[in-house]
Amino acid sequence: MSFMKKIGFSLLVVLLALGSMIIPQNASAAKHDEATRGEFIKQVVTALNLQTGDGSSLTFKDVDKQLAPYVEAAVKAGLVHGRSATLFDTNGSLTREQAFVISARAAKTDKTYPMTLLDRFKDKKDFGASLRPEMAKSIGLGLLKGYSDRTAKPKQPVMKNETRAIVNRLVKVSQQHPGTPETDDATVALRVMGTTDLHMNLVNYDYYQDKLIQDYGLAKVGVLIDKARSEVKNTLLFDNGDLIQGTPLGTYEVSVNPLKKGEVHPSFAAMQALDYDVMSLGNHEFNYGLDYLDQVIETAGMPVLNSNVYDVKTGKNRYKPYTILNKEVTDSKGAKHQLKVGVIGVVAPGILRWDGAVLEGKVTVEDAAESVQKFLPEVQKQGADLVFVIAHSGIGNEKAEKNADDVTWQISAMDGVDGVLTGHNHALFPGDFKDVKNADQEAGTLNGTPVVMPGKFGSHLGLLDYEMKLKDGKWSILSGKGSLRQVDEKSTDVHQGVMDAVSKSHEGTLDYIRTPVSKTTADITSYFALVKDDPSIQIVTDAQKRYVESQIPGTKYADLPVLSVGAPFKAGGRYGSDYYTDIPAGDIAIKNMADLYVFDNTITGLVMTGADVKEWLEMSGGQFNQIDPSKSGEQNVLNTNYRSYLFDVIDGVTYEYDVTQPNKYDGDGKVVNEGANRVKNLKFDGKPIDPAQKFMVVTNNYRASGNFPGVRNASDTVAYQYENRQAIVDYMVANDPLDPSADNNWSIQPVSGASMIFETSDKGKKYIGDDGRIKYVGPSQDGYAKYELK
Repeated sequence: MSFMKKIGFSLLVVLLALGSMIIPQNASAAKHDEATRGEFIKQVVTALNLQTGDGSSLTFKDVDKQLAPYVEAAVKAGLVHGRSATLFDTNGSLTREQAFVISARAAKTDKTYPMTLLDRFKDKKDFGASLRPEMAKSIGLGLLKGYSDRTAKPKQPVMKNETRAIVNRLVKVSQQHPGTPETDDATVALRVMGTTDLHMNLVNYDYYQDKLIQDYGLAKVGVLIDKARSEVKNTLLFDNGDLIQGTPLGTYEVSVNPLKKGEVHPSFAAMQALDYDVMSLGNHEFNYGLDYLDQVIETAGMPVLNSNVYDVKTGKNRYKPYTILNKEVTDSKGAKHQLKVGVIGVVAPGILRWDGAVLEGKVTVEDAAESVQKFLPEVQKQGADLVFVIAHSGIGNEKAEKNADDVTWQISAMDGVDGVLTGHNHALFPGDFKDVKNADQEAGTLNGTPVVMPGKFGSHLGLLDYEMKLKDGKWSILSGKGSLRQVDEKSTDVHQGVMDAVSKSHEGTLDYIRTPVSKTTADITSYFALVKDDPSIQIVTDAQKRYVESQIPGTKYADLPVLSVGAPFKAGGRYGSDYYTDIPAGDIAIKNMADLYVFDNTITGLVMTGADVKEWLEMSGGQFNQIDPSKSGEQNVLNTNYRSYLFDVIDGVTYEYDVTQPNKYDGDGKVVNEGANRVKNLKFDGKPIDPAQKFMVVTNNYRASGNFPGVRNASDTVAYQYENRQAIVDYMVANDPLDPSADNNWSIQPVSGASMIFETSDKGKKYIGDDGRIKYVGPSQDGYAKYELK
């Protein structure tokens, strides 16, 4: 059954211009003269003689007892929605646009009115994109006439003295079009809950820092799930994949404590504890290969879906493309009904790029949106009353190439799709994507269809809420909206069922992260990472390069030279003199990764030219102040206003910085000195770099998505969806013991006659060693010290 692409707007009620009546405009009208939502709802319900109850079914906390029966009747009739599950906003003002939409809903008719009706108004661009079908309906019914200057003024508030005339016209139109909603029919409230991109964050624990946290984790979301279930009689619970990989717990289950035949993977044990109904595969489910994934799915205890991955040998779907859930629901009068809920799953086609090493020649992947379109008629033919899509695909926009990874926009626009649980972007909807066409943040809809993207790691729970009615054997949706709930960071409450289900794996993972994975033959520090090549960055770049070089054989990037980028994340500055990497020689464990690599980034490859590499390094050169060779006295070589995480070191090439030159770019990547040329002697393979030569440059997803010079010119992006920190762990395991040395591929050119100084922690003096260019001058303040760069 098609979700009627209704505006899932927050309740806003009503006001139409009557006949040729001109509503006077008065910009200075007092706020108290504006009609409120609550006042108008009461007038509409009374005039249409809708049956009222006692208001007890409402979940809104701001509706008083006197008004509750009228609001309840309007909600059941599908005329209005609340601003959230608990807020109706009875005293909120109304706009004309909102009034026309509510009036169009009230004047029930099956007739479809053309969008060309909107053309009669020269300010039609001011109509909300998702509201236009019902705005056209209000015009076609004669509810909206507009003003003599051919404007509709949709955003103008409705005044109290206008509401009586509006209601009178609504009554007249309703008499001409029998079938005005009645609330004596029972309705069904259905809530579909969803999670996405959990990445093995089952327990609220940061394994890299070896500490308890309260802002994410399935055990935290479980508390929200229990509460959301208690509010609505009829619920379903979906997951959108990227489940089995992403923390040391995932690695532990693959490498240290592999599944035995018939054993339930801890991620599914946790989901079973929460009574999930269905799950669809994300791209990270394929990281460990098809055999491992098959073993995990075998004991999932729920349907695991995907409709766009095909077996190369058989040409058939590799996984179950969809399922029909037979859901018993209870209506508002207590009667039981059977509801058939169809669910289709898709994944981003990029899995062949990201995991080609384990998938190439075994599976093919079809366009996600086209796959939904393919199976939708089949699901409907099997009697689905509602159809949901679980799309491990980002939001995207109205323009999408074939096999694009982000196509939720296209899926939400399909007739027959009633709701979408999306993810992959590690973002929020509603909340983010405010500039996307037809995205209604208030209603949580995209192209009129309820859509939720509930963050990452178990930070949020997505809710798709519907009011439905069964008539003549067919279900119709009266209203639908999407919303998010964030876990309570201030509470220590967790879902005990989840904790019990994964306790053994969690305890095993704690032992795992605390057990040394390698040894380092020397201390690893970052005290001088801003003035010379440094082992703390070298380890990161070497690890990233190793990972990508293992992924590109057999791909179109196989012949590209690989460069690798790292930055000194912990380099003092505004975080204080103790904020440096400082790992002592000896055993090194996984939990030390937070000291070496602060952020939970994923590896990304960028295809770019030698010229792009040069501009990237010019941007990094903003780390340094310009030094005047003719100036006497000390000059600070470090620009303290430049964030150290922007100072990218690119390994695989050699280069020098001439700090007597001005910086070419500011901290935002804008050109400030067009002719500046700080980067000198840039070479690849011992020869001056060819500006036209192409490279695969390895960085992280954060840098790849930014507007860095050079980065923004990349001709191709490969998001490997593998954590940088995990790549470092892999590198350390493969290099035991680890010799933390730098290859000295970059340096700051000496400046004759100038006294260049810089500050770093006083602790750094013991690590100067035999470096003749760095001299300890003395302590400064707050644990810092002054050093000279010769």
